[in-house]
Amino acid sequence: MQVKVINNSKYPLPEYATLQSAGMDLRANISESVSLKSLCRELISTGIYIELPKGYEAQIRPRSGLAFKNGVTVLNSPGTIDADYRGEIKVLLTNLSPNEFIIEPGERIAQIVFSKHETISWQKVNELNDTTRGAGGFGHTGIK
Repeated sequence: MQVKVINNSKYPLPEYATLQSAGMDLRANISESVSLKSLCRELISTGIYIELPKGYEAQIRPRSGLAFKNGVTVLNSPGTIDADYRGEIKVLLTNLSPNEFIIEPGERIAQIVFSKHETISWQKVNELNDTTRGAGGFGHTGIK
């Protein structure tokens, strides 16, 4: 699938790191380092604008290494970019570690994953079909 893109950053277009990667890395399009203090959040520009076809979304997800090594993650994960959005893609990062994290210009800060989705219509009913699980929710199967 081809996606129209405008790159207003000084960095290359996002690309897949390996042949079987699901996501492309997004880079911080910032002119100077940004301090992300413990338990704080920052909206970081990427300089990337896209035009998705109808029926598709782009999800902004954390980079696993950044989350594991530094406690830095995408706050609204996954962030959804709808097909009708034409603004700049920005990444809402948060620092869950006790230490300050410095975001450097051009640093890979998140991944973007493209996904097809369905549009539904509601069918109002008075009851739902029963299942073995029923209304069992969080933790209903135990821990072992």
